[in-house]
Amino acid sequence: MPSVPKRIMEIAEALPEATPICPRALLHLGSRAAVDQALSRLVREERLDRIYRGIYMRTIMTRFGLASPSLGKALSALERLWGETIVSSEGASANLLGLTTQNMIRPTFLTSGPDRHLHIGVPVRLRHAPRWKLILGNRLPGMVIRALAWYPREDARETLEQIAPRLSPQDREDLLAARAVLPSWMADSVSAVLTHG
Repeated sequence: MPSVPKRIMEIAEALPEATPICPRALLHLGSRAAVDQALSRLVREERLDRIYRGIYMRTIMTRFGLASPSLGKALSALERLWGETIVSSEGASANLLGLTTQNMIRPTFLTSGPDRHLHIGVPVRLRHAPRWKLILGNRLPGMVIRALAWYPREDARETLEQIAPRLSPQDREDLLAARAVLPSWMADSVSAVLTHG
């Protein structure tokens, strides 16, 4: 009969990249202690990554050797697992929009859930954020909202004027529809720049 680590890896290798593996889903293979011991061994052997307490993901073989799963795929999988929204941070959104060249030393994302510290190849921070920063997700209008939040309030209108030419009619419509949940200073800038654009 195959060992518990071997059976866990057979299951893990049949799953798509970045699929969360949780000990409770493996209890049919052995006792909780045996499963935990097997998972710890597989992490030491770098065949699994321990992403967060009780959540593992299979490492991926690349031409450079074993690597952690893609950060984007891992975060999407965690969003589904936890039923939360996870989006780029304010500074990262400004960077993605080409408004700044600053990069965070430690990747940080905003979430509707609690603050968490993950390890997906590198340390990753999830920071709880208010609903208005999460609205419109990782789409361009959502990144615009978070980028505006990154700059001082008095710069919101000027910053939005820089971004406005890149917005599609649908992006503009989505931003205008989001005004009801945005802080008044941001909603005013959205109205001023996009209502007649």
